Amino acid sequence: MIKNFLISDSFAQASEAVAAAPAQEFSFASFVPLLLIFAVFYFLIIRPQSKKMKEHQGLVNNLKIGNKVITTGGIIGVVKEVYQKENQVEIEISDGVNVKILKNYVADLIQEEKSKK
Repeated sequence: MIKNFLISDSFAQASEAVAAAPAQEFSFASFVPLLLIFAVFYFLIIRPQSKKMKEHQGLVNNLKIGNKVITTGGIIGVVKEVYQKENQVEIEISDGVNVKILKNYVADLIQEEKSKK
């Protein structure tokens, strides 16, 4: 019985201490680090990635017959046909060997070097 009496007193004291603690107010200073973290993520990760995606989409939309391309799988070939409806391109990877791939799997255009002077 004495234990129950002591325990209830300690609980009562703890609840009084919690009630007496001042409520924390929202301050702008506590929000600043979150803004800085978001800004760093935006400028170092999100913005460059979206810029790269836009450039790749422009490359894919401007594919023409005769362009020399490299696929994401590392295959190099020349565009022989562009199928806009199916979102595909036909690439000649060797004499008489044509492959159809999705446009999004074209990684880059290969620029032919001009003849040296």
